Amino acid sequence: METGGISESPIELKKTKSKTARKPKENLLKQKSPAEFFAENKNIAGFDNPGKSLYTTVRELVENSLDSAESISELPEVEITIEEIGKSKFNSMIGLVDRERIDEELYDDFETAKAREKRLAKEARTQELQAKNAALGKKVKEPQASKGMKGRGEASFYRVTCKDNGRGMPHDDIPNMFGRVLSGTKYGLKQTRGKFGLGAKMALIWSKMSTGLPIEISSSMKGQSYISFCRLDIDIHRNIPHIHLHEKRDNKERWRGAEIQVVIEGNWTTYRSKILHYMRQMAVITPYAQFLFKFVSDTSDKNVTIRFARRTDIMPPVPAETKYHPSAVDLLLIKRLISETSKENLLQFLQHEFVNIGKSYAERLIGEMGPDFSPKMAVKSLTSQQIVRIHQLFRQAKFDDPSGDCLSPAGEYNLRLGIIKELHPDMVATYSGSAQVFEGHPFMVEAGVSIGGKDVKQGLNIFRFANRIPLLFEQGADVVTRTALKRINWNSYKINQAQDKIGVFVSIVSTKIPFKGTGKEYIGDDISEIASAVKSSIQQCCIQLKSKIVKKIQARVQQERKRNLSKYIPDATGAIYDVLREMAQLHASKKKRYEDEDADVLRKVSTHSITKQTLSEKLAKHVEQVDYEMALEYATQSGVSEEPREAIYLQSLEDGKNFIDFHSPVFAFRLYQ
Repeated sequence: METGGISESPIELKKTKSKTARKPKENLLKQKSPAEFFAENKNIAGFDNPGKSLYTTVRELVENSLDSAESISELPEVEITIEEIGKSKFNSMIGLVDRERIDEELYDDFETAKAREKRLAKEARTQELQAKNAALGKKVKEPQASKGMKGRGEASFYRVTCKDNGRGMPHDDIPNMFGRVLSGTKYGLKQTRGKFGLGAKMALIWSKMSTGLPIEISSSMKGQSYISFCRLDIDIHRNIPHIHLHEKRDNKERWRGAEIQVVIEGNWTTYRSKILHYMRQMAVITPYAQFLFKFVSDTSDKNVTIRFARRTDIMPPVPAETKYHPSAVDLLLIKRLISETSKENLLQFLQHEFVNIGKSYAERLIGEMGPDFSPKMAVKSLTSQQIVRIHQLFRQAKFDDPSGDCLSPAGEYNLRLGIIKELHPDMVATYSGSAQVFEGHPFMVEAGVSIGGKDVKQGLNIFRFANRIPLLFEQGADVVTRTALKRINWNSYKINQAQDKIGVFVSIVSTKIPFKGTGKEYIGDDISEIASAVKSSIQQCCIQLKSKIVKKIQARVQQERKRNLSKYIPDATGAIYDVLREMAQLHASKKKRYEDEDADVLRKVSTHSITKQTLSEKLAKHVEQVDYEMALEYATQSGVSEEPREAIYLQSLEDGKNFIDFHSPVFAFRLYQ
């Protein structure tokens, strides 16, 4: 059938109908809160897996406690406890009732009859092989316990508690300090221990994801008659705290500090060594702190208690907040500084918001910016184009380097003391470099090199610190590791890189640590200023050690030479005395005459004024004299001089103190008045 010259079959009509496009849904603009972002990308903050999450939680809590105590110049006392929580106990904590399995095949750890038969056959073959080896007298390995199949759902849970004697927290601020991501007191340009400014917040997010249990905080500040107690979790989607309980409790004991308790999923078995290694390294870099670490389990064999005692009360100064260096700012930062400044005109803004810009230099900069700029112009009225011009000039102009006064290194004395306290080395040398600059940020490098010690393996043992926190992961790519392995000629300093037990300690502090990678676990090798400073600091330690090693070698060689010479004294004494006695007899019988000094010596031999004992003593003295002269010549040829003397400086005193401290890198002397 034709209609209007167009024919259409039923099939064609059907096809046309199926090709009709559906109306697409409108693409809605979605937004994520900071808490939601870090929850989805938890590996960025060091929460890659349960084991790493347990380690990172301990690290964040310990570092927060140290910061809190140091901020009020209080010698830190930190107690960290990890309590293992069994499945039944965890279920009771969240209100679940334990129940038996009904359908075993439903579970991931179900073992089929065939798999069980295969496993038992393998165990039987292993036992048979061990029996044969035992019969042949070969060494037999201890049979390993049969590993049961562990299901994905069998998680391990731990209660982590950290208690300190720090500043404490204001009662009303506690919910936002823990329940709002990217809010805190550490933001600003200064040396800080934190990497992301997350602290315990990320532990709370991990607790929310793995257990659903809230965090508990107890805190009291100086002079408060109450303890603030808060139980809360976080609304991840809205990035706000969800408060369960927030109250004031009696503080009868006048306790000051903070105690944080969180229950998380973790893995102590795989990360035990990392956590203990972290605590040991923290004790090295902060010997003025006292740490008490406990691991508590229902199985008493697994319990661990370690006390890292305080060895000094000399603390580094509190890091000071500083202003930005003109060469280290970008457009966004300049705009933010303009919006936040209290200064009205451009001249005042340049002088007071940046370091190393005085009044005369600020006027010269403004003159260079062009006719559109004047010292008295309102800084808030600057256009986007004018801000770009300021930024361009900042990148091209010459500025003095920032000073390192805002930095707070551990101190050469503390670093040396920490190494000696924890490693007990045979030799140690330390060096503290002067402040240097990279990309407008000041930094300092301190280094220590030790030889020997307990729990130290043969070869290089590298300990890395950034802003006085240990770095334990991704060691191979770090600037310290690469420098120690590839850029230091250890043999030239009389150190055997393969056989000696060498400890290399490098601490870098800066207002901006140039971490690499998402986890911020290592410092890149691409910043020449830092790489050069690290190499120089290690070399300075090696130069000190070379002097000690050469003296030790010299003493050993001298002792060996003296022993070899002394071994022949009795034989030489007997032979000489026999010759002298025979000559004395010839002289007395007038068969052969000797005159002057020879005759006098022979006469003394005849009268027993010279005996074997006399000759032995004379030879021993001669060996001593020859040995001393040879040692002196050896030292001269080796270029060994006296060890460099360290300058002693006087520490500034606070009001009310009645003693004076004298410091050097190797000792501290306190004089009470």
